Amino acid sequence: MANIAVQRIKREFKEVLKSEETSKNQIKVDLVDENFTELRGEIAGPPDTPYEGGRFQLEIKIPETYPFNPPKVRFITKIWHPNISSVTGAICLDILKDQWAAAMTLRTVLLSLQALLAAAEPDDPQDAVVANQYKQNPEMFTQTARLWGHYYGGAPVPGPEYTRKIDKLTAMGFDKNAVIAALSSKSWDVETATELLLNN
Repeated sequence: MANIAVQRIKREFKEVLKSEETSKNQIKVDLVDENFTELRGEIAGPPDTPYEGGRFQLEIKIPETYPFNPPKVRFITKIWHPNISSVTGAICLDILKDQWAAAMTLRTVLLSLQALLAAAEPDDPQDAVVANQYKQNPEMFTQTARLWGHYYGGAPVPGPEYTRKIDKLTAMGFDKNAVIAALSSKSWDVETATELLLNN
């Protein structure tokens, strides 16, 4: 990696570790490899959101051209959010694409991602199924996001209604992750989710 990128990311890594703002917001960052090309981030689900109480892991890859190009970031922890792929963890956020500026830092990125969890942009979605649910049925979206936060991010247990449906289909021998994805994308209708699972 270019020397400028290494020096810069080392400084920013320390900035996140020492920042009162990031520790107050329960944001962490760790090294994956010693040469600072890959980091592991963790953000807490913001209060008063369906993600509250969950912890969400991020893969952060630093390009050779950093800070002139943004880091490549994706969610490792599965999450139900209009701007994050429920399958790959890819993120739709302007500062990770065309609105990146060299003055931005790792701290800015992590705080922006946490803010995105609190303020989704359903009209610029990464996941159309989630965005559609967010707009058409906000209550179901909130319950689904809470449930994903519980299963994948360790958030508190959501209502029992959705959990029962998951248990019903996993008792039929389907993989739990596949069941959660099928029910979530089929508005928690057991019959259409079962058809989807049988056809995959």
